[in-house]
Amino acid sequence: MTNWIPFAEGEYLVEQAFLVAPDGSAAALENTIIEVYLNRQGQRYLKGRSRIRNMVMIELLEDNDDLDLFLDLGEGFKYYLKQPELQAGKVFTSDAKSTFWFTPKSPWKQIPQNEFEKLLSRLKFLSE
Repeated sequence: MTNWIPFAEGEYLVEQAFLVAPDGSAAALENTIIEVYLNRQGQRYLKGRSRIRNMVMIELLEDNDDLDLFLDLGEGFKYYLKQPELQAGKVFTSDAKSTFWFTPKSPWKQIPQNEFEKLLSRLKFLSE
């Protein structure tokens, strides 16, 4: 997974992000931030964090084991992460929101604006 991150080291605010299941159901994420960092060999890596309403995440995972992540960084920078690794705490209160972390298992794919908009129009967002 070398040289697939086109951004310099630092933190980047994501304009919109959502988790998507194979059946087209989706969950909107809040306060999503990605961090690009360098390892000792100078390779760029990516990790991120986001907030989600816990019950929406549970509902999304009830029928789906594999979730994809879509990130909109603005100005034509739309990306798809296939089944990233997700790490979250266990809070089951219906009105709680919690932070979860994600790391890619494979390089992200940039998506053209029109393709991104088509995808958004087909998704079934779970209600809060």
